[in-house]
Amino acid sequence: MIKKHLVSPFEKFIKTDSSSGLLLLLATVVALIWANSPWEEAYHQLWDYKLSVGIGNLEISKTLFLWINDGLMSIFFFLIGLEIKREVLIGELNSFKKASLPLFAAFGGIVVPVGLFLLLNQDTETTKGWGIPMATDIAFSLAVLKALGKRVPLVLMIFLTALAIADDLGAVLSIAIFYSSDINWMLIACSIAPFALLVLLNMKNGYHKYLFLVVGVFIWILFLKSGIHPTVAGILIAFTIPLRQKTALRSNTHKLKVIVSQLDTTTYVDEPILTKDQIYALDDLKDWTAKVISPLQNLEHSLHGWVAFLIIPLFALANAGIAFDMKGDIDLSLAVNIVLALVLGKSVGITVFSLIATRLGISTLPNGVTVWGIVGAGFLAGIGFTMSIFITNLAFVGEADFIASAKIGVLIASVLAALAGYLILKKSTSE
Repeated sequence: MIKKHLVSPFEKFIKTDSSSGLLLLLATVVALIWANSPWEEAYHQLWDYKLSVGIGNLEISKTLFLWINDGLMSIFFFLIGLEIKREVLIGELNSFKKASLPLFAAFGGIVVPVGLFLLLNQDTETTKGWGIPMATDIAFSLAVLKALGKRVPLVLMIFLTALAIADDLGAVLSIAIFYSSDINWMLIACSIAPFALLVLLNMKNGYHKYLFLVVGVFIWILFLKSGIHPTVAGILIAFTIPLRQKTALRSNTHKLKVIVSQLDTTTYVDEPILTKDQIYALDDLKDWTAKVISPLQNLEHSLHGWVAFLIIPLFALANAGIAFDMKGDIDLSLAVNIVLALVLGKSVGITVFSLIATRLGISTLPNGVTVWGIVGAGFLAGIGFTMSIFITNLAFVGEADFIASAKIGVLIASVLAALAGYLILKKSTSE
């Protein structure tokens, strides 16, 4: 049995991500139609529009496309960082016993697709695309699982979520180490002091959201100018957000009862304007909430909707617009290699490494999850959409033909992986 207090957050997480998967699909379809319509030029002009932000001589000027990929996606990675920290400290990855199966699966889901891609790739110019089949799109994969309804056990959704988070961590490390170039180490050195300040505040549970915001933006700018992709800053800053609240909830419920009693409307005339006592009581409630809620949990809760329903669909709208008029040279080999690495590499890697872990006694399959459930989840992990497209842009900077070819491969692979995973899980859960 899964404890109720653990199930509830996951159910909310899964509900939000699976719902956003439908919006993500819609944004992808719109982008594809738009990029292949008579208004194709307007599509590209929109994302090439330059937007400048700055004060005085300090100015950052980027295209709308880069503001989304370097700016908004840093918020996406910040949220991933929060989820990773929560899972490692108190969630499904907080002990080796709990984390072993999804971690082994994630490792297999990284090394096998990368190895398969490198094995199949015969062009030295496209070798740098090895990181494209690494990660899993949580929103799309959970949306497919959700489409199967209650026949899919919740523990399988938890397994896939933990696996995808571990996958994304591997992708982030790859971006930091392999997909950052011309690094200005002086600027990185300058980011150590503000980052150390956030770490110190984290250790002291001294969370102040506006201070963290200002310092976080400063670190993001330093990473942006340094040559290391700024989304890495989002992950690092997330790790400095305190998990523990300032004050224990259980020992302060008496204060809440006092505030609620002050809000009792039975002693006042029912008017649209609150009394001074009620306003003061609401202020006390805000202060009380700020003291007892986990800063990490609060940020995760506040950002999840924005990321799921705005940032990721906007990313898809800006990045999925592939023109199929074949004006350039489509590298069919690159596209096919990505399809095979995502669909077959992910499923084989996840399934084989999961079985090895269980056979060695290191891990056990969750109750209610069969081997075919792992196989189906392995195929769903081949839906690499968001992260795969993101790494594509980093791997082939300025190489439009390779980018288009890789994106075609990612789209085809995501569709095939979704269909295969859906059909396998539907058959296995109906027996």
